[in-house]
Amino acid sequence: MRKILFASSEVYPLIKTGGLADVSASLPIALQQHGDDVRIVLPAYRQCLEALGEINTIAEIKLDGFHTPVEILQATLPDSDVTLWLVNSPHHFDRDGGPYGNHSDGDWPDNAARFALFSRAIVAIAMNQLGLEWQADVLHCNDWQTGLAPALLSQYVDRPKTVFTIHNLAYQGLYSRDVFDSLDLDAATFWHSEGLEFYDQLSFMKGGLSYADHVTTVSPTYAQEICGYEFGYGLEGLLSYRAEQGRLTGIINGIDEQEWNPETDPYINQTFSTKKLKNKLKNKAALQQHFLLPVKEETLVLGLISRLVAQKGIDLTLEAIAHILEAGANIQLVCLGSGEPDFEHDLRVLRARFPDKVAIHIGYDEALAHQIEAGVDVFLMPSRFEPCGLNQLYSLRYGTLPLVRNTGGLADTVVDATEDNRRDETANGFKFAKSNSEELEQTIYRAIDMHQRPRIWRKMMITAMEQDVSWENSASSYQALYDNLA
Repeated sequence: MRKILFASSEVYPLIKTGGLADVSASLPIALQQHGDDVRIVLPAYRQCLEALGEINTIAEIKLDGFHTPVEILQATLPDSDVTLWLVNSPHHFDRDGGPYGNHSDGDWPDNAARFALFSRAIVAIAMNQLGLEWQADVLHCNDWQTGLAPALLSQYVDRPKTVFTIHNLAYQGLYSRDVFDSLDLDAATFWHSEGLEFYDQLSFMKGGLSYADHVTTVSPTYAQEICGYEFGYGLEGLLSYRAEQGRLTGIINGIDEQEWNPETDPYINQTFSTKKLKNKLKNKAALQQHFLLPVKEETLVLGLISRLVAQKGIDLTLEAIAHILEAGANIQLVCLGSGEPDFEHDLRVLRARFPDKVAIHIGYDEALAHQIEAGVDVFLMPSRFEPCGLNQLYSLRYGTLPLVRNTGGLADTVVDATEDNRRDETANGFKFAKSNSEELEQTIYRAIDMHQRPRIWRKMMITAMEQDVSWENSASSYQALYDNLA
């Protein structure tokens, strides 16, 4: 039985800011179901400790560069039998707010120290330095918050193999040389162009990219995109080199099909399936009622669940939807999310202009997210870039047709409703190429027209719902990768 230490800065349902949390719960569960012995390591944020049941202290260790020993706590990931280890340093993790900062003040100023401590603890566990009688065969790290771990681990001869997964290259963990010096990292070993130095800055992300035995990202298309200038963020040369070595792979994410299952979902008004597809309309009516929108079955309802940031194409959505509503098209928009204040303001203005057409909920609500996925006809994801995306996968599961830009994981999972694709019964959504509001608007009009052809629409819904979006194939791909680590 292979032993895998899975390191992540967020894990659903304990702490979540985005898709990383969902993946960091569902992939370890899938790997364990495939026969691996998986342990998740996570910072002991206050929210996590409050959400967990039984927690035991199993070890204590003094880490280089930090004055106070840290505890390793043990619990079980909710609704699973996966062991969870939490790095408990109250000075670093016992605070209000999110894992990286709070809404009003932005990122915590000591994030470099927080995640350097986390990475050092990961290495101590991976090297079996805590007397836990558990030696990892593979350390699987995720995103910049764990990036120092592969670098630090590279100094050991008899070490586990390392995998580093990029969930979003836009967030790199960049800090000054002074911060590097404060973390008690050896400059001779790490401060150079092939190490952690990145244009005179410390790059946590580069630690994973340079030192891991294998680098993965969350879709095949994104693996190609990050090797180019537009999406490489200055790291495209390193990533191209890792690709040429055969050490960069794109593996599409899956979803938790128990959590996202229209046949059993406790959050939605009416469960449904491909055999009871009419029940989906009851969720549409319930959603319209919830937001005090006119209850009209013939209206095309568009859903948006997103961080309200430029990456997600929110500005494109606002402009396109405004034009379509001004033209009098029979659509409604339901939006759930939070982010940049200007986008939140612009959404409120759009709702004020079209109160019977636009509904918004600023913030996040898990139950409402399920209700939107179940109730809308089309899910909007006009992202400028999208490493994988999970909401389009949830949408497919619920017979909600994704409308996406042709990038990253969206390109790999959504098949456009062209005539040829409809004829061979592979079409499951709508795609557009250029990142501008005009193409998005044209594609929404395509969806409006298609919605008026019920037989074709129903077939596309069934095609979407029958697509395999589980972790089955992806977990097998990761296991094959682990087997072949050299």
